[in-house]
Amino acid sequence: MLQFAANLSLLFADRPFLDRFAAAAGAGFRAVEFQFPYAWSAEEIAERQAAAGVAVVLHNLPAGNWEAGERGIACHPDRIAEFQDGVGRALAYAGGLDCPRLNCLAGIPPSQVGIETARRTLVENLRFAARALAAENRQLLVEPINTRDIPGFLIARSDDALRLLDEVGEPNLAIQYDIYHAQRMEGELAGTLASLLPRIGHIQLADNPGRHEPGTGEINFTWLLPRLDSLGYEGWIGCEYHPATSTEAGLGWLQPFFANAPG
Repeated sequence: MLQFAANLSLLFADRPFLDRFAAAAGAGFRAVEFQFPYAWSAEEIAERQAAAGVAVVLHNLPAGNWEAGERGIACHPDRIAEFQDGVGRALAYAGGLDCPRLNCLAGIPPSQVGIETARRTLVENLRFAARALAAENRQLLVEPINTRDIPGFLIARSDDALRLLDEVGEPNLAIQYDIYHAQRMEGELAGTLASLLPRIGHIQLADNPGRHEPGTGEINFTWLLPRLDSLGYEGWIGCEYHPATSTEAGLGWLQPFFANAPG
């Protein structure tokens, strides 16, 4: 049975972040994920998590100055020390929240840095991070992100990510497969999911266009999600979308899964 986590960076956004844990639990979610927890202390988040009775299944490594347009620093050769410090910070949060996996955003290479240098830096940083996470029995993820939304993002396609995993060579590094980004870049969702499933550690979803909830766009989720279940996917699926209206009004697509979930 497929299991879904509410992405609290995007869902229930009419509430303060710390209030979204209870809102997610009230809507039927047993787990949550979020992009960046670092504006709050791990203790504050853990308190709300425990009160709501939800698991935290994913968050990102620090990704630079998000407000200034940075989308990850893992490919920046002049910021390796900052990246490594961020791994330690993320692990401290993961420990406090009992979060089993962390996602690394590859980033956009600086204009003065060649692609080969940026990729080599990314490989070395991922190897460092994977080994640090392995020491705490956690999984590292790397996510392809479409270059229509984020021009210049270094890892944009599934095959890019697969080659990267092979090059890094660490067993606890896996792909975070975002169905929205994959549809924007390459389509062929069912076939790619089937072929990559052993290398996928986490899945996220949103419909296209608009990055809203399933049922608002072109992706046939009523076929794709049962297909994913039949393939034997046992991980979490993060609901990382912008609700078309309100979060609660757009959760109808999830009710059959919630109704059949084990108690």
